[in-house]
Amino acid sequence: MSTAILTGQPVPGSSIEADLRSLGFDLRTATDAAEAETLLAEVPGDQRVALVDARFVGHVHALRLGLTDPRFPLAAIPGAVTAQPAGRKALTRAMARENSAGGGTTLVDSLADRILTALDADGTAVHRPELGSLVAAVPVDPQARNEARQAVSDVDDEAVRLKSAVKARDGFFTTYCISPYSRYVARWCARRGLTPNQVTTASLITALIAAACAATGTRGGFVAAGVLLIASFVLDCTDGQLARYSLQYSTLGAWLDATFDRAKEYAYYAGLALGAARGGDDVWALALGAMVLQTCRHVVDFSFNEANHDATANTSPTAALSDKLDSVGWTVWVRRMIVLPIGERWAMIAVLTALTTPRITFYALLIGCAFAATYTTAGRVLRSLTRKAKRTDRAAQALADLADSGPLAQGFAQALKKPARGLPGFTAPAIALLGGLAVVLTAALTDFGGPWPVVAALGYVLTSGLAVARPLKGALDWLVPPFLRAAEYGTVLVLAAEADVQGALPAAFGLVAAVAYHHYDTVYRIRGDAGAPPAWLVRSIGGHEGRTLLVTVLAALLTASQFKVVLTALAVAVALVVLVESIRFWVGAHQGGAPAVHDEGETA
Repeated sequence: MSTAILTGQPVPGSSIEADLRSLGFDLRTATDAAEAETLLAEVPGDQRVALVDARFVGHVHALRLGLTDPRFPLAAIPGAVTAQPAGRKALTRAMARENSAGGGTTLVDSLADRILTALDADGTAVHRPELGSLVAAVPVDPQARNEARQAVSDVDDEAVRLKSAVKARDGFFTTYCISPYSRYVARWCARRGLTPNQVTTASLITALIAAACAATGTRGGFVAAGVLLIASFVLDCTDGQLARYSLQYSTLGAWLDATFDRAKEYAYYAGLALGAARGGDDVWALALGAMVLQTCRHVVDFSFNEANHDATANTSPTAALSDKLDSVGWTVWVRRMIVLPIGERWAMIAVLTALTTPRITFYALLIGCAFAATYTTAGRVLRSLTRKAKRTDRAAQALADLADSGPLAQGFAQALKKPARGLPGFTAPAIALLGGLAVVLTAALTDFGGPWPVVAALGYVLTSGLAVARPLKGALDWLVPPFLRAAEYGTVLVLAAEADVQGALPAAFGLVAAVAYHHYDTVYRIRGDAGAPPAWLVRSIGGHEGRTLLVTVLAALLTASQFKVVLTALAVAVALVVLVESIRFWVGAHQGGAPAVHDEGETA
């Protein structure tokens, strides 16, 4: 239960008490600052509390934005300030100081605004939501109150609320083909008490049914799969819009939204591959290649953002040109569509599934994603080379965590730390790239079962350690994690393809999917300021270099049929370990009340 303490002289005819009750607040009334301090102390420390001026005039949605958003310990709008348990100490301290200064006298001006001033003076971070056309004011006389009430009546806050439920930045297909009606679906869900997590789960189930339809291998199944994939995407947009509409943000919801997007897409790839196999066309290599390419694209995005989000002097001519292009209407949509974000990508997959074959669908997907990856990576390389950014220790640690180095690479990194200090700044990504290329090309150019991929994998272990032997603060060091991802996934793909035995590529698909989940989980933990997964987890699944070496050794020692069986067992083992730990962590974080919101800027 949340508690709102009304302060100041009540105004006849005011709706503030009804508005606060509609938002779930239990009401208390204080006639002066001393009584307000007493009431504040009586509210249990594990509850939200708000101080609201009784003369407040404004939209209900302004109060909702200012007083109920779970993401911020402290938040305020004119005439109201609120604290969650994490912000209670700062609020209590500011209240005590204000009460001491005011002497507990009857309130004349706004106590909430004075408390906010005191919090600002303490240097305490207080969230102030962007209200736009919404009204939030504390009128000082009847004329001002009448003017504020007129301003409230002039603006439809429900229309503002619906509009703000949609992401400010999204892809063309999502913006013009989905959001115009999905926002109303979100409102329908809110009015029936549905939660974003329930909608997210419905989206996952719909996508899995779509994958099952695709797996039938029939034209009717493919058509149904395409329709259901679009329906799943509508629900995928709806869950975020419902979260913004009703301010139902949570740690668990952020994790579900992020990971289910990947699970839905990659499960659909598997369904297409199964459907093609029923028709006599083996496209598992294409399905795995599409998953590898899409995952590496995401790692490029994640690594670049983590390397630069808190960098100082973080400007460049390339970034300035990009910002300028974003101010020209048509270039904004071209630039958003060219990177093939999730809306455009899923629409393309759905249409091609319904009208063509899985092979054509995968060819188009690979070509489109390859072009998008080249475009975005080239632009980020240019930005990195032209900007004079100084990267922080936190960014270097995030890149090291994203590298997912196991005991072997970490051991070499420790041994090579001193020699690595004398290497030029660009060598980390170059070493990671060369080591990865060596193991993938060796596996591709030699026969299955030969010793040379093992030799190349041993070299890869050494180069991987050297690549992370010093802090990753160089201009292009954000390329190290995606190069390592491409090397590991590519090695598994090539060896499974060369095994040339039925079931080897599906087993490889499962292994890469399990490992990719671990890598996505690492990203979302870092984004939520929870740090990387525990060291024991990384050690237990070997790190990227350990898994790469293990797979090459298995290919050298086993027959193709045995390799398939062991690859399947390895996929199951990795999936069980990472899923159990991930679920334990995220459910525990959710129960602990730590909010983590999925990045609003991510459209991929």
